Amino acid sequence: MTELNNENFEQFINENNKVVVDLWAPWCGPCRALGPVLEEVCEENNVTLAKVNVDDNEELARKFNCQSIPMVILFENGKAVKQFIGYNSKQFVEDFIK
Repeated sequence: MTELNNENFEQFINENNKVVVDLWAPWCGPCRALGPVLEEVCEENNVTLAKVNVDDNEELARKFNCQSIPMVILFENGKAVKQFIGYNSKQFVEDFIK
């Protein structure tokens, strides 16, 4: 898992074919609950996981119009292809990344 910020975001997204980006904050209960689910599903499916702390990276949060967290975005070949907001089950996350 990689922490992304304004400096490394674009390069990281473009260097990896499929990336799940988790926009989160340490004080957010649903974010803390979703984190381990994302880690497990990404590891099981060989998908890259990256996190953006929205408190430390407000510019990135604004770029993706993040108004509620957790917000998860799937990038394929450098492009955002789909997203979801809020806690979801392991099965939902598995279906989301396929």
